[in-house]
Amino acid sequence: MPFEAAEDVQITPDQAACVQGLGQLKERFPVTQARLPNGRTIPLLKTMQTSVCERDCNYCCFRSGRDTPRASLTPDELALAVVKLSDAGIAKGVFLSSGITGGGIRTQDRIIATAEILRQKYQYREYIHLKIMPGAEKDQIFRAMQLADRVSINLEGPNESSLAKLAPHKVFFQELLEPLRMIEEIRRNFHAHLAWRQSWPSSCTQFVVGAVGETDLDLLQTTAKLRSNFSIARAYYSNFSPVKETPFENLPPANAWRQHRLYQAFYLLRDYQFDLEEIQFTPTGNLTLEKDPKLAWAESNLQENPIEINTAGYQQLLKIPGIGPVTAQKVLDARACGKIRDISTLRKFGVPTARASKFILLDGSRPSFQPNLF
Repeated sequence: MPFEAAEDVQITPDQAACVQGLGQLKERFPVTQARLPNGRTIPLLKTMQTSVCERDCNYCCFRSGRDTPRASLTPDELALAVVKLSDAGIAKGVFLSSGITGGGIRTQDRIIATAEILRQKYQYREYIHLKIMPGAEKDQIFRAMQLADRVSINLEGPNESSLAKLAPHKVFFQELLEPLRMIEEIRRNFHAHLAWRQSWPSSCTQFVVGAVGETDLDLLQTTAKLRSNFSIARAYYSNFSPVKETPFENLPPANAWRQHRLYQAFYLLRDYQFDLEEIQFTPTGNLTLEKDPKLAWAESNLQENPIEINTAGYQQLLKIPGIGPVTAQKVLDARACGKIRDISTLRKFGVPTARASKFILLDGSRPSFQPNLF
């Protein structure tokens, strides 16, 4: 769970006590370096409106009935804390989620109220990421999208059966998938000038990886459908880690390499123009942990049929290990001035030629490369 650090927040009835010292604020509110949709990195406050929750998700440290410290912030208290941290340069954005109390609709109202106070009372211009609660109504989603730079709702599992094991009282289609559909519907049907930056926020989701037997193919199939149908900008793959005093406390943690390979595969789908059918899976439906999925594809498809650097299109260049969107464009630009005949030219563009060499031709010839020793 990305918000576990928030459970240590101590709340008093006095609003001023909540923000009495920046040192105390920094200790109580987790701030992490986060990459924004535009690629910029900022110190981001990740916090919760409340860590009280009426749901009983089997993996979650905040599940109902678990003996753990709980804390709640009013919209005014949380907004003031965010502004104090921002003014001090400690956090330059906020990612606001919440446990569910009184139902998803009531909880969503409190999240929206916090964002409204930030934008309207404090004229807060920094990045806001708002979590959409299960079962939120369309008007609430619309308002959240007017205030936020990004919105998200966590599917947790790639399908109904996996979600039922992770979170028995969440409803996959009605509570989780339907809000994602509404987000996309709002983007398509309402003019972007209604949003605070005159641009509708991006959307994303998160999956719990490795707790209930879902495969990488399951996760990436769902991700690909979400990108196609609902234009999600990002899927987060959160490795399962057992929490004491939960039904899953005796399950093993997920392999960190699995999460890493899932992200690599996701970027192939999003940024490298790969189709899901091109990504290679083991017979069990998982990515190999020993090799990144782009290299695995290249070794199966390019070793005997290398790509000619001087004639390949943008999409072909992206298939070469070591070449990404930026370096592919550099290659195309350089070709306008003449043929590329020397591997050192690619090296000047930032291409790691040790990875790329055995999969390419330069003016009809294979460049020399160092074979793998193992």
